Amino acid sequence: MKKILLLLLVSFYFTGNTLAQDQYIFPYGSGPSKSFIKEIIKLTGKERPKICYLPTASGDSERSIIRWYELVHDLSVEPSVQRVWISSYNQKVSFEETLLGMDAIVVGGGNTLNMIAIWKAQGIDTVLKKALEKGIVLAGGSAGSLCWFENGTTDSRPKALSVVEGLGFLPFSHCPHYDSEEYRRPLYHKNIENGIFKPGYAMDNHAGIIFKNGEPFKVVSMDEKHNSYFVSLKDGKIVEEKLESVILKE
Repeated sequence: MKKILLLLLVSFYFTGNTLAQDQYIFPYGSGPSKSFIKEIIKLTGKERPKICYLPTASGDSERSIIRWYELVHDLSVEPSVQRVWISSYNQKVSFEETLLGMDAIVVGGGNTLNMIAIWKAQGIDTVLKKALEKGIVLAGGSAGSLCWFENGTTDSRPKALSVVEGLGFLPFSHCPHYDSEEYRRPLYHKNIENGIFKPGYAMDNHAGIIFKNGEPFKVVSMDEKHNSYFVSLKDGKIVEEKLESVILKE
C-alpha cells in the first residue's frame, strides 16, 4: 500500500498534476439573501472568505452595491465589489488579478444580455471560467443565476421575454423567477417543447440549487412556498419535477 501511494506521489510530482478542486456554482431565482450568503461561506471552507460582488447587470448600480454591503456587514466575510465601469486611471490591477484572488464571486441581477456582452468584451467570461476551475465558488440570483447555464429566458430586450445565451458552465437551460412573472413558466415550457432549450432547472424567487462539479448537490429555499424544479420533455409532454428543498433560516 505504501509503495502504491509513493508511486502516485511521484507521478503527480513529475507530471505537474494536482488534485482537482471541487467546483461549486450556486444559482438562485432572486436575491441575494443573508441565508444564501451563509451557504456560500460554507462552500468556501474558509472562516472569513473573500467574497466579491459583481454588479455588472445593474450597470454597477450604487443602490445594489450599498445593498450588498448592508447584507454582509455582520457576516464573517471580507467583502468587495468589482465594477466594470472603470478606467486604467482608477484601477491598477486586472480583472483577472482581482477575481482570481477571491474565495467566492456573487453576481447581481439586472440585464443578463448586456452583462454577458460586457464580460466578453472585457475577458471576464474567461476569468470566471478560470475561477471555477480554481475552486472559487460562483453564485448569484436572477441574471446572476441565468449566466451560469447554457441558455434561458430573459427580460433583457424590449417588448417581451426572449432567449439569452449564458456562459454554459452548467450544461442545462434555466428559468429564474419561475413563480413571480406570468409568462416565465409557460414560455420556458414552450422552449423546451420546441427543442430551443435542453431540459433544465427552474427556480422560484427565494429558492436555489447548489451544483457540485456540474450536478445538483443541495437544493435550498427560504421557506416551503418557494421551490426549484427540473423541467424536461417525456413522450412529447412537459414534466415538471419539484425538488426536495432544505429550508434555510436567517
